[in-house]
Amino acid sequence: MGILPTNAEIRAGQILYSNPDNGYPVDIAALDPDSEQIRKIRGGSISIIFQEPMTSLSPVHTIGDQISEALFLHRDASRQEGLKLTETMLQHVGFADPVRAMKMYPFELSGGLRQRAMIAMAMICHPSLMIADEPTTALDVTIQARILKLIKELQAELGMALLLITHDLGVVANMADRVVVMYHGRVMEAGPLQDLFNNPQHDYLKALMHAVPRFDLKPGERLVPVREIESETGDLIRKASIDQVVDVDAPILAVRDISKTYRLQGDSWVKSESHDLLAVDGVSFDVTRGECFGLVGESGCGKTTLSKIIMRAIAPDTGEIIYHDGKQAIDVRALQGDDLLTFRRKMQFIFQDPYSALNPRMTVFDILREPLVVHDLGDMDFQREMSTELMRLVGLDPRFLSRYPHSFSGGQRQRIGIARALALQPELIICDEPVSALDVSIQAQVLNLLKDLQQELGLTYLFISHNLAVIHYIANRIAVMCAGRIVELAPRDKLFENPVHPYTRALLSAVPHPELSQPLSFEAITEAAASDPSRWEFPFTIDGRAPTEFVALGDGHFVRVAAGATAADVAA
Repeated sequence: MGILPTNAEIRAGQILYSNPDNGYPVDIAALDPDSEQIRKIRGGSISIIFQEPMTSLSPVHTIGDQISEALFLHRDASRQEGLKLTETMLQHVGFADPVRAMKMYPFELSGGLRQRAMIAMAMICHPSLMIADEPTTALDVTIQARILKLIKELQAELGMALLLITHDLGVVANMADRVVVMYHGRVMEAGPLQDLFNNPQHDYLKALMHAVPRFDLKPGERLVPVREIESETGDLIRKASIDQVVDVDAPILAVRDISKTYRLQGDSWVKSESHDLLAVDGVSFDVTRGECFGLVGESGCGKTTLSKIIMRAIAPDTGEIIYHDGKQAIDVRALQGDDLLTFRRKMQFIFQDPYSALNPRMTVFDILREPLVVHDLGDMDFQREMSTELMRLVGLDPRFLSRYPHSFSGGQRQRIGIARALALQPELIICDEPVSALDVSIQAQVLNLLKDLQQELGLTYLFISHNLAVIHYIANRIAVMCAGRIVELAPRDKLFENPVHPYTRALLSAVPHPELSQPLSFEAITEAAASDPSRWEFPFTIDGRAPTEFVALGDGHFVRVAAGATAADVAA
């Protein structure tokens, strides 16, 4: 792409691109990165989908302007024609309301929607070669399947070549013809897809295969990362004692009928019409002390909004949040001032993006001691000792305390984020997609670390993810969320053995397995009906008018149906 930083240089080799416009190969490595020749190629003939959409999109321009800009630079199109093509492309990549999306800014979109906008920008000029750098990392499985299907269709329609960079071996199994495995800048193994999957030769590729979360893992079986994290527990960080809990049976967190509506402004300041968006609709669930409660659903379904409501970062319209510290029930919504500050020590948060979650101007030591300073815990010596212990707890060298976040990898940054969440020794941690930005080996490291910390420190997790294989590995009970509502709730084994709701079944059918014997059926899983409650069959239909309720199917398995429907209707 010719966009290396200025302190990087190509010292050897060629990058030969056979330009279809003139028919002869061009050595991209030999071109001046600022020349007109490579600017014509970049974006016009070769486009790229970046992994992190928030840092790749301009925060001060609308989505429509940013996508159409590439079209106007490289194609001879009128403004009206260009905007129409942009609107069509937004619809292709899964925007429910492309006309409205054209006028929105990146900060108004969820992570998954921002990634879809990035994909639309890369595809708008119909390039001959598309470089897709982790294009579906931030997307749930149903939208991922739609994007992969769209890329395959464009490949067939335009004769487009695809260079797919990914850590998801399930995506590789369903998309690639040939595979190259890289490690530390070198090619470890290369060959046709079938050869590498059926008969891997290199130890690194074999290790990657074992690091992928799978649905057939035996009880107690652990993921095997390329390198395991060596965690040490010190004296300052103590395990939450169950003996001090008076009411053991009381759920540590009870969420009751939480709803949140956003008022969306009209498309024009002249016509100030607005409408309401129901982001969270009557959500209720309990989290038992010591368990990992999984919350799964597609991007934009309300998972993160719900987590922010629980953390008191957003105020809900209705409902209550009860936190039981083992001795008394605390009404979280009623807390104010010092009471709220004290409560913050009991519940902490691990953010999705390890890059933007850490202040780039603060050292790791300052990041880890900040919670202690805010809550006025200990003197400088205590804070330094605690920070050292936290680093060892997450498998990092305490000598790195004086470094800044930019000098760490994504997985190391996420471990720093986990350490910060543990600084106040909370009882409950909300994990919001904590491994979605990590490759499979680092993901396995972090998941194993979280499981070990839960065991060692007696933690309770509310684990939010769109990756069903990850949820299957770490969670005890799982709630499936769609369009702001919980549609199915069950223990892990029950949910995966007998998914009842059509949306849950759609999610499971859309998981790309890292095995050639289980290919994705793109046609079967990309119907819009999967995430459209009004198109679900009876008794699951939700049209916004008729009330709905949970029906118990036994053994803690619940599913949302139309009011009055029975378990017999569900079975039918």
